[in-house]
Amino acid sequence: MISERMEEALNRQLNAELYSAYLYLSMAAYYEASDLPGFANWMRVQAQEELTHAMKFFDYIVQSDGRVILETIEKPPEEWESPLDVSKHVLEHERKVTGLINDLVDLALEEKDHATYNFLQWFVAEQVEEENSAKELLRKVKLASESPAGLLMVDNELAGRVFNPPTDKEG
Repeated sequence: MISERMEEALNRQLNAELYSAYLYLSMAAYYEASDLPGFANWMRVQAQEELTHAMKFFDYIVQSDGRVILETIEKPPEEWESPLDVSKHVLEHERKVTGLINDLVDLALEEKDHATYNFLQWFVAEQVEEENSAKELLRKVKLASESPAGLLMVDNELAGRVFNPPTDKEG
């Protein structure tokens, strides 16, 4: 069983994960409108990952005898100046999510909630991967932005990304 304070914090994170999915879908729509389907695909896959994260929080709250509360999802931006601007936003957003996860870990430790602490360790590791993925995307886009052909090459590469849902062993 989780405390009321932990339940509220986990619900906030569940809603933050839903916002992340919404943000990445907005980025995918931007790329579709910009005729960059590979970039759009990368963002769609990212949105699917965020929905998976949200469902992990949903299931954990329910399994911990908590009550899931879904809040209104804030409207994400819909326009960016360039693919480079989008990529910077992705990294900035993932760093913000890392901070949110770290705050949850701190709360679990403060409350001596070992089960929630254990649950959150998957997200700690996942955020290292998410930030690295965002940094790699930004690096590629920076290099590619020097020429239209470079951007199309990255677009072609990103089209190959597929969603791989985590297995039960992964969390």
